[in-house]
Amino acid sequence: MGIRSMKQWEGDKCWSDRFLPEIKRILGEHLIGEPPLEEDQERNTDLIVLKMEAIRVGCRVRRNEYLKRYPDEFTIRAGRPSGIKTELTKVIEGWGNYFFYGFSDLEEINLLKWSLCDLNVFRLWFNRRLATGKMPGFKKENKDNSSSFIAFNFSQLPSEFIIAQEPQ
Repeated sequence: MGIRSMKQWEGDKCWSDRFLPEIKRILGEHLIGEPPLEEDQERNTDLIVLKMEAIRVGCRVRRNEYLKRYPDEFTIRAGRPSGIKTELTKVIEGWGNYFFYGFSDLEEINLLKWSLCDLNVFRLWFNRRLATGKMPGFKKENKDNSSSFIAFNFSQLPSEFIIAQEPQ
């Protein structure tokens, strides 16, 4: 990654990291549950994490200006001029359990709309589409040519792809 690309990535990461406390709260609400009564009575368990292994969550937060233009769409980075491995490649390789995708509010302080998605459902859908000769999603380029994305419509994926969401 070039110096300009690295600085741009760092700036983008710094901007999106401001939403991490809110994202962690949301993930906690949906990935930590209340156990059956028997667990509480016999095993000292008031809350239960759904898995006891590493759970990987990819997060993407977009600026509010994109919400009106793309309310049913999510994008995953698919290419960089440098050829560095992108998020889409990593997802298709099997990395990541969940994907958190959201939009900031106008003040860029809180999340306005978000979706928590199951990447196993996405991978299965994606590979089935490829197997039938249909390229999933559609390609989009950044205006500055720093990367390309594949855009997908939530409505085209199976209903079990979305685990939870906060609609606008």
